[in-house]
This record gives sequence, structure tokens and C-alpha cells, in this order.
Amino acid sequence: MFYNNVRMDKKIRQLRRVDYFGKSMRLAAEKWGCPWKTLISIMLSARTRDETTMVVAKELFKRFPSLIKLSGAKLGEIEKVIKPINFYKNKSRNILNSAKILVKAYGSNVPMQFGELMKLPGVGRKTANVFLSEYGEDAIGVDTHVFYISKRLGWCKGKTPDKVESELKRIFPKQYWRRLNPILVRFGKTYTSKKEKDILLEKIRNS
Repeated sequence: MFYNNVRMDKKIRQLRRVDYFGKSMRLAAEKWGCPWKTLISIMLSARTRDETTMVVAKELFKRFPSLIKLSGAKLGEIEKVIKPINFYKNKSRNILNSAKILVKAYGSNVPMQFGELMKLPGVGRKTANVFLSEYGEDAIGVDTHVFYISKRLGWCKGKTPDKVESELKRIFPKQYWRRLNPILVRFGKTYTSKKEKDILLEKIRNS
């Protein structure tokens, strides 16, 4: 059952906290200016802080400013650049192989279809959904912040990200889907203390 719009807007306003240490918080998926950079940055961000991801991604795109150049890189060159990223060896292979596929099969464009994105090495549901939502599609990317907060608020009971994604889609109107990930991620990153976060989430849940 959908929440009514008045209640939904109240919950969203309570969760929305865009100031992070006095500055507007940019997330890893945002403001890259072209789809392939957005996709690669999201791939890099898995299990890695956005602040680290963005610094490394900027260096990677400076070194390889086009998909063609990235697809022609040596694996060791990519590994050297993204070494500060968690699981950099696996991500280097996935980035290189995805770049080759995008150049060869898609003419250096990133497909805007969920199924096509999922064919790329290293792209799972969360990555595909965050990417598509960044480009205006109705999608919910469930990362650790979305998973934890959704369950703490009593919105979801699922034990896997896929289940939580399905539950969120059932209770939220489509107009909210692409807003959920950035709002919940910013909330989770702003309140870094688990105790403080849980206290605030309990207040929101009961409001």
C-alpha cells in the first residue's frame, strides 16, 4: 500500500539533510557530465567512501579521458590509478572489460536499458539502478544506507537488497523512486554515529 502524499513528503523532509560539514554533499554518481564517467564512478564506489571514489575517479578520467582510451589501457595502468579503492583489482578488470564492450558493442555509448547494463562486467542491480536514476529513470538503487535505513524505519522486512528494492517499489509511488537513494545516502553519511542515527530514525518512524 502506498503512503499518502502528505505523510510521504513529511518523511522525506525529515530524512533530507543535504549539508555535510557545512557543504553541499556530492555523491559519487553525480555531476560527471557524461554517462560513461557516471557509470564507472558508480562501479568504483561499491564498498568505498564517495569522497575517496570521486578523487580517484577524477584521476582515472584525467589519465583516460575517453572510453576508447580507457578500453585500450593496460590492466596494470588502471590498477595503479585506482589502488586506493577497495577491491581495486577486481574493479580494474571489470572497468577495462566494460569499457571494451561499450566501445565495441555500443559505439562508446552507455545503454539506458536495465537489462543491457546488467550484461556489463561488475554491474549489478544497485549500480544499474543508481545509474538509471541519475539520468531520470524511475529506479531505486539499494546500497548499504538504503538497506539499513529502510529496515530501521519499518518500511521493509526483506533480508536482501533485491527484496528491499521490491518492497520499496510497492510502498512508494514512482515519483519518489529516484529520490530515495540520494536522500537516504546523504542522511546516512551525515549522521555517522550509529547511536545518533538510530535515535533520529526512531523519531522519524514514530512521527
